[in-house]
Parts: sequence; structure tokens; C-alpha cells
Amino acid sequence: MAWRLHNHLLRGELDFTQRGLITGTLWFVGRESPVTLDLTGTPWQDLAGHRLTFTNPSPASDPIADALSLLQHGTAGDITASRKVKVPDCTDDELTAHLRQRTPFPWHWGNALYLEWYSHTNGRIVIESATYQLTLDPVAAWTLTEADETTQQAATTDAMTGFMTALTSAETEPFTDYLPPENEPPTSTIEAQADAETARMDILLDRVTRRLKDEDSSDPDTFERILEEERQRLRQERGEADPIPLTPEQEAEHARWIDEMNAAADEALEELENDPNAWKEPEKHPLVEQCFELSTRLHHDAKTAGWTTNATSSEHPILEIINGIQIASAKLAGALNGTARRGEWPPNPLFAGDTLVRLKKARQALQDAKAAAHSSLEDALAPRPWLEAAEQEIIALLNNVEALITEVRNSLA
Repeated sequence: MAWRLHNHLLRGELDFTQRGLITGTLWFVGRESPVTLDLTGTPWQDLAGHRLTFTNPSPASDPIADALSLLQHGTAGDITASRKVKVPDCTDDELTAHLRQRTPFPWHWGNALYLEWYSHTNGRIVIESATYQLTLDPVAAWTLTEADETTQQAATTDAMTGFMTALTSAETEPFTDYLPPENEPPTSTIEAQADAETARMDILLDRVTRRLKDEDSSDPDTFERILEEERQRLRQERGEADPIPLTPEQEAEHARWIDEMNAAADEALEELENDPNAWKEPEKHPLVEQCFELSTRLHHDAKTAGWTTNATSSEHPILEIINGIQIASAKLAGALNGTARRGEWPPNPLFAGDTLVRLKKARQALQDAKAAAHSSLEDALAPRPWLEAAEQEIIALLNNVEALITEVRNSLA
């Protein structure tokens, strides 16, 4: 998590005239005293050796948090006045409407002031804006060299590593918590790889979701930035090497592959548009239909009889029965509907790992629904015949799912 302070900044003065040292003063809304910067490091080439002053033409009205230390000692990260960003060509209200409706918004590339440092007292701090009014003195006291850049990159990497380590120590969700229970180890390499990839995506999604609640989600690039930071953090936690950059030849091959995929997609879309039957609802697997029908029927029964209402908590056992079956239906659809269309079972090994993951998640959801049905019976939350019938149908679904899991595993043995 980073402090993002661009909205609260009134004005600032930064001095980059001493090689390896960055000093400055920042004034914020609601603070009588300014914040003083005393950082080690160097900026990008555009600011190296210069002095920079800047003002915010439209600062926020609410004051900044008192927890921000008035003296900022630490290490510089990326500091530049020429960071390329997408600048919306619309009002804030219009941008918010576009983001909520997931529609494209008008924009242009622009230069943004980007100030990043790792504070000894407050952690990572970022100030980024393409609307500040900047003044740069014309003569540089020194020029950035390749050695300066190398030293700064190493210092930034060390600071980021320390920051991520501190974040990690505050978290309680080890990677293994996202893997399937140990009492059911994977039976093939493909299944193990699929479980590990799913665990990775689940933990990333949880971490990104938590951070989006605290950071400025109105910036369209926020999600991608946070996701990449959390990917880096997870790699560091697991001792994994950073991805190897593509060579020019690999980049060219990747571009060619993308062009081929786009051409194939265009061709497929044209065929769909010329085929009157192409837009018919795809065939559903019988088990998906059975599961969906059961959840719909139980939901209708509970509403009609008054066992649940719109105000009923999602943790109510009756709703846990229904929700568990609905979740299972969605997971089964992802696992089985594709094979139903292709008439292929067991699935091709290329897709078998993903199918297994979804089937196991469906099984877990049905097991949760079964436990909720048993709890509802004990507490007499609905008539016994209705609950017993629901439990038996859930057990039947579970048996079918278990059989499918076994078939896929046997095909990979």
C-alpha cells in the first residue's frame, strides 16, 4: 500500500543540484508546517541537476492525514516530470460515469510529475499528477551518467524489497492457505500446476481487492499498477526470479502471434455474423442444468414460504444452501459447458487442469450447501421433508461431481 498525496498537495520545491541527494519542501492542505524531504538517490535525466517548483491548481479541500511525518528521511524511487500517462479529455464526473459503465473515455498521452520515495517512517509515498503547474530552472548543475542510473536502480530495488517485506510480515495469508486441503494431494503434474496457478490468482485477487479499497481507484491505471506490484511481491515471497525480458526477436514473434490471433478473431466474428444460428444459446451440460434448476427451485420455495426475505443475512443457513448450489452451478458451467459443446470427455489435457480446479471448487460449494442443510435440520429452520429432500439432491450432485473428478484424474494418470 502506498500513500498517494497528489490531491492534497498545495505546492512544492525540490532541489536535485547535489548528486545523490534530493531535498525539498512540500506544503499540504490542512498543515501549518510544510513537509521536508531529505532523500538519498537521483531523479531521472530530465530533473537531474535542476531545481523544480510546482503548484496544484485544484487541491482537495480535506486535510491530509496527521500520520504523515513532517521530516521525510528515506530512499528515492522514480522521480521525473516526464512520466507518460493517459490524461482524460473529459470532466471528473464524466470519467467516473465511463469507469462505472466500463465504456471507453476520451484521452491523450501527457507528461506527469511522478515523485516516489520510501520513507523510514511512512513507507512508500507517491505523488503523481499531469495537472500541476511546473517551473524548472534552465541550467543543470550536473548530468546523469549510466553509473548514476545503475546505482539508483539498485537502491530503488532494495527499497522496494524492504517495503514489500514489511508488508508481508503484516499479512497472515500464506500461499499454502489458497491451495486445496492437504488430505487430497494432486494426482498428476497437470493438476498440481493448475492448483498452484489458481492459488496464485486467488491470493493476487484478494490482495488487489483490499488495496483498491484504500487507494485512488478513479485512476484507470490503478488496477494494472497494483496488480503488477502484488505480482512482484508474491515472486519475492516465494523466492522466484523476475520474468526474463523478451529479446527483440521474441517481441517480434509475439507481435506476429497477436496479429494472427486478431485476424482469426475477426474471421470468426465475420462467420458468426453470417450464420443465423451462431447466436443461439450454447448447449449446457445436463449436470449444470440440474444444479441450476435445484438452486432456482429452492430459492423460490424459501421466498414463497417466508423462510427467507430480502433482509435475511447471507450467513443464514437456508441462504447458505441456495448460495452454495448457485456457486456450484457457475463452477460446473465453466468446467463442463465447453466439453458439452465439443462433445469431448474427458477433456483434452490442455484444458484438464482448469476443468479439475473448477470441479473441485464446485464440490466444495456443494459440501458447504450440504453442511448448511444439516444445520437447518438441527435448528428446524424449514419443514423436515423439504430439507431432507434438498439434502438428498445435493448428495446426488456431489456424487456426480466426484465421479467426474475421478474420470479427469484417471485420464491424466
